[in-house]
Amino acid sequence: MSKKTLALIAAASAASGAAITATILGSRRPTPPGTRTLPPGPRALPRVPPPLVPVPPVDPSGVFQYGFPGPVVDVATRPSLVSAFDRRTRNPHWVAEHITPASLALQNADRKNSYFEEDQSIPATFRAKLADYYKSGYDRGHQVPAADAKWSQEAMDDTFFLSNMCPQVGDGFNRDYWAHVEDFCRRLTGRFPSVRIVTGPLYLPQKDADGKWRVAYEVIGDPPNISVPTHFYKVVFCEEGRTGEPVSLGAFVLPNKEIPNETPLSNFEVPVEVVERASGLTFVDNLPVTQRKRLCDVVQCDLIVRQFGDRQRKMSGRRS
Repeated sequence: MSKKTLALIAAASAASGAAITATILGSRRPTPPGTRTLPPGPRALPRVPPPLVPVPPVDPSGVFQYGFPGPVVDVATRPSLVSAFDRRTRNPHWVAEHITPASLALQNADRKNSYFEEDQSIPATFRAKLADYYKSGYDRGHQVPAADAKWSQEAMDDTFFLSNMCPQVGDGFNRDYWAHVEDFCRRLTGRFPSVRIVTGPLYLPQKDADGKWRVAYEVIGDPPNISVPTHFYKVVFCEEGRTGEPVSLGAFVLPNKEIPNETPLSNFEVPVEVVERASGLTFVDNLPVTQRKRLCDVVQCDLIVRQFGDRQRKMSGRRS
């Protein structure tokens, strides 16, 4: 290629470059006087799409189309009590009652007119049956006592449903020490205008000779049907009857065995949290600690030993 040709190409290239530069510069708007030109901002990073959540290949809740496994709690609301029944043990989880000076003063019922009954509101498969107690060696132990419901015959009859019963040791407990504890609760109405009591069974572990803790209890019935609790609890709420007043709170756990009548009730006093942990229930979620008093700081937690045993033996033998 001749020098003349190279010179022509170079001149054309220079002319083209000048034209492009002029075009670029001409497209920019002139900056007004006094305006500061800011440096270009950081470049935006490309958005990363969220990871895809895989659709589960299974549907565990699909089993509910055939039935909900539970646990199912049978709650009964009756004039003299409210109860929650445990289908596994055939005993109540808890039974709640309310007594007042006025309710205890009424004498409109007679225990001899009441009869133990199976609770037909509970499916037969899970129901405690009268035959289960036959020759079991245990009393049908009231959780809400009949003596707390004398204000009407219907109210007393409600306490004789087996859903208000647990197998209890008779002599030395149900007919003796336990009956004195029930009497103690009634006597609280001499100090408080309103007393609420929640009672129920416990199945507590004990330490065996090998140093290990185990839960062991008898089951009565043929075939075996009703669990025999190792212990019973009472949680007692004593109300002053005035809004905003603290509640005197007591909790007691007693073994289901013969207890000498001279044993102080204070031996069985526990914090309510102990009962909650052992039972899996909650009693005072809505009662602030600042609104609680220890019951045994307010009243003397002593028993008055009365002769309930002979009378209860006669009653127990007369009814089926």
